[in-house]
Formats: sequence, C-alpha cells, structure tokens
Amino acid sequence: MNLEPSGASLARKRTAPARRRSRLLLAACVAIALIVAANLPAVKLLLPAELWREVPPVVSLHPVVAEKMKTLKAEAEALGIRIAITDGFRSETEQDALYRKGRSAPGNIVTNAKGGQSYHNYGLAIDFAIRAKNGDVLWDMEYDGNRNGKADWMEVVGIAKRLGFSWGGDWESFPDYPHLQMDFGLSIPELQRGHRPPEDLRLAEESTPQAGGKA
Repeated sequence: MNLEPSGASLARKRTAPARRRSRLLLAACVAIALIVAANLPAVKLLLPAELWREVPPVVSLHPVVAEKMKTLKAEAEALGIRIAITDGFRSETEQDALYRKGRSAPGNIVTNAKGGQSYHNYGLAIDFAIRAKNGDVLWDMEYDGNRNGKADWMEVVGIAKRLGFSWGGDWESFPDYPHLQMDFGLSIPELQRGHRPPEDLRLAEESTPQAGGKA
C-alpha cells in the first residue's frame, strides 16, 4: 500500500499557508479601511457617537442658541418689539405629551414630532410670540405694535434669519410659525445617534449651514 502523499495533496499543503496569509492580509486591509472611514466626518455621522465617546443627555439650550436668543430679543426691543420666548429646550417626555394632543389626548394637533424627533429635544430650537404693551402674549402675525407699517412678527423673523436661525414658517408642510431653530447642519437622525454641535461659539457658528429639519 502506497502511503506517499499524492502530488495534489502536496500542492494543497504548500498553498495552504499562502491562502492563510492572503486572508489575513485582506482582513487587515478591511480593518484599516474601516478605521480610516470611521474617522471621516461624513462616515462618523452614520455611526452612533457613543462608539467613541460618552454622550451626556441634553438638558438645556445649546450655548450658541441661548446667546443668539438674547441678541434676538435685544435687537427686536431696539425696534420697539418685545418678544416672549414661549418654549426652548423640551424633554422627550414633554414632546410626547405634545404629540398626544389631538390624537390620544384632548386638544388640537400641534406637532408631528414624537420625543427625540424635535430640535427642541436637543436644545437647538425656541418658540416665540409677541408681547403687547399691556403684557398680553400675542400670536397675531399682523400685529404692528411699533407702528412702523410692518408686522412685528415678520420683523422678528427677519432678525432671526440674519442671526442664523431658520424659521418654521418656511416649511412647505405643517409650517410652524413661532418656531426658530439652529441645527448646525445636523439632521434629527444624526442627533438621535448622539452627534452634537460644538459648544464653542466660534466652532459652532462655523457649522451653521441649516439642514432644514422640522419641529
């Protein structure tokens, strides 16, 4: 009985190490490509931010939004217009309660955004109204309290846009006229994955191109 290995089995034994080396080289290349890709800004936005850092909960307005809100109020007041900020940061629980209005709770539908689907939930949006001279809060978009022939509401919107806010009244579907937001180029899905605009005023303002999300 011939126990000598055949030529085919000898060839397989010789090529096996080469195949293993090829597989290892391919795996290393894939790993390197993934590492490089994960460090590209566009790719990182597709991944959960918690993969490389802790994501603390949002509990207040973003510093840039808070600062711009103060400037908005001051510039409007210089024109004789007083603004009432009716909403700012909103928790996901509060958002869900709003979403239930007109659905499973009494009232009219006021939002299409559930908890986590609103820029308010990430401290990137405010709602405003006009405060009349007698102290009443008005949502009258035609009101001209400073008597300059222009609607106070649209004067405020003009200031807000110049400061970098986008206006919910520009949305084609379900416009939200009191709503002002600064999304810094981040979409709701990206915010849900834990990505946040920088808190440094200069860096955050550099990333101000608006993504045009809602609520």
